[in-house]
Amino acid sequence: MPAPAPLPSRPRRRIEIRTLLWVLAALCIATMNAPHAVWETIRHLRVPDTDDAMRLVEVRDLLAGQGWFDNVQYRFLAPAGTPSHWSRLVDAPIAAMILGLTPLTGRALAEGLTAAFWPMVLFGLYGWVLYRGVRHSFGSRAALLALVAATQTFGVTIQFQAGRVDHHNLQIIAILGLAFCMIGGDLKRGVIGGILAAVSLAIGLEGLPFVALAALYLTGDWCLRGAPARAPLAGFGLGLGAAAPALFAVQTAPYLWGVSHCDALSPPWLWLTVGGLVFATGVAVAGERLATIRARLALAGLAGCVLLVGFAAAFPACLGGPFPDMPPLVRIHWLLTVNEMAPLTKFVARGQWEALVFYPVVILATFTATGMAWRGPERRAWSVMALFLWPGLILGIIQFRGLYIASGFVPLVAGIILDRALARAAGPPADGRRWQIALLGAGMISCLWMIPALLFGALAPDLRTAPDAAEVTACLSDTAVRPLAALPEGTVLAPIVLGPSILLRTPHKIVAAPYHRAIPGLTAAIEGLGGTEADLDRVLTKFGVQYLVACPARPADDLQAETAFATRLAQGRVRSARLMPLDLPGPLKAWRVMP
Repeated sequence: MPAPAPLPSRPRRRIEIRTLLWVLAALCIATMNAPHAVWETIRHLRVPDTDDAMRLVEVRDLLAGQGWFDNVQYRFLAPAGTPSHWSRLVDAPIAAMILGLTPLTGRALAEGLTAAFWPMVLFGLYGWVLYRGVRHSFGSRAALLALVAATQTFGVTIQFQAGRVDHHNLQIIAILGLAFCMIGGDLKRGVIGGILAAVSLAIGLEGLPFVALAALYLTGDWCLRGAPARAPLAGFGLGLGAAAPALFAVQTAPYLWGVSHCDALSPPWLWLTVGGLVFATGVAVAGERLATIRARLALAGLAGCVLLVGFAAAFPACLGGPFPDMPPLVRIHWLLTVNEMAPLTKFVARGQWEALVFYPVVILATFTATGMAWRGPERRAWSVMALFLWPGLILGIIQFRGLYIASGFVPLVAGIILDRALARAAGPPADGRRWQIALLGAGMISCLWMIPALLFGALAPDLRTAPDAAEVTACLSDTAVRPLAALPEGTVLAPIVLGPSILLRTPHKIVAAPYHRAIPGLTAAIEGLGGTEADLDRVLTKFGVQYLVACPARPADDLQAETAFATRLAQGRVRSARLMPLDLPGPLKAWRVMP
């Protein structure tokens, strides 16, 4: 009998690299937040920062009936309260989410669910903007790699973690969207970019340097190229100049429209945005009549001089920055002690090696984008990336918070470089540069920098002089602060960093919280908790304090040669006839103030 014919072999199916990248991206997004952190946020309103706690306090007040234009926190330096410079445009969607969930879950659980999942919703928006923008200029594989890189960029993930309901994540999205609109370079994208710039300014002025550089870039591009660059400049000026006053009016009471604030969108900054609108209109109307570079430079120079001289003449206080009236005592003993205001040199001096997961990736991305901007067909895209990375890097070296927006651009650069490394890997083995490109791309992945950070911490533990973050965080937790809610309502003098958590978790009033518009409260906490017994008594009396609270892990700075009286009190080394100790569970120490 003839041998049976062999069965036909099935062709091997090859999984495409894009499919693998989609799976990898999904896994990375799913594991961005530890389940324990999400659960703690849902059940106990665990928030990463004092600003997140204060944001939830503002949202609660809005839901309780406080007016849209009334942004005063009345339990902070009561009875007059402390006006906030934060935007209701951020409060509104958070409040809407809580309202929508409350009938299904009850108010407490609705707050927890919102605090946990609102940042994840925003990361979805960030990822969508990032993916679409990179895909348009560099292809879908680079876009997927950028998305994966975003989940491994600590400067990004900390702004979108569970409980992060502050406004920095929204600003990252707005400025990233502005950058992609500038790369597109037409009238429609110019208008959208201008609107996004206005949104960023309405949310907070941290994005001001980036918006200013975007305006300079578009103006310079028009001066050099003329007609091809006219549409994006005109669109940007129109979008910014029209949207900024509209957003200002939406969130500001009419009787305050003429009041200037250096720390929020108000007349000083509207002068610049509306002036930009007038300039952009002039550019559009002039059309081809400004045919030479010299003529365009003359118009741009004249407009710039008018805007800057007018600003200096009308709003001289804002030339000194957003904190023009801050006394040296508050600047030294509060502002310069806050991590987000700390320079790179301070992190190094205090042995805070965790800074390695933030700075190197921004440095590598900045120099990579700058180098690529000088060659290749994608020069405009790379130049825009460099434009937004450089101010973030420079500001970040001076103040850590400068890295916030710049970190949002690191995945963009990393994804493109990693895509080119994959393309080289598929090429001839003799290509020696493929390993260099792969190492460069890997160097822009934050989690890899955890290895040297952990090594430095293990090999040189004595170099670390910074306070133990875990001990400080324990004092701010729901477990630590909630027992205070059982006490009869009163005014609390506590460490500055503890103020927002007390407002969030108790019905009490507070004297101090970490906000620059409350200089009297900041001064009182610094002098009372860092001074002598007489200083403490004076503050307790002046502000009608009923409870003194201390976090032994976070004592105030000593203002005299000897250890502050409040610190020694928390250590049990001294007593006061005016202060009756209270028995509270947890890390906090508390006393009732006797009349």
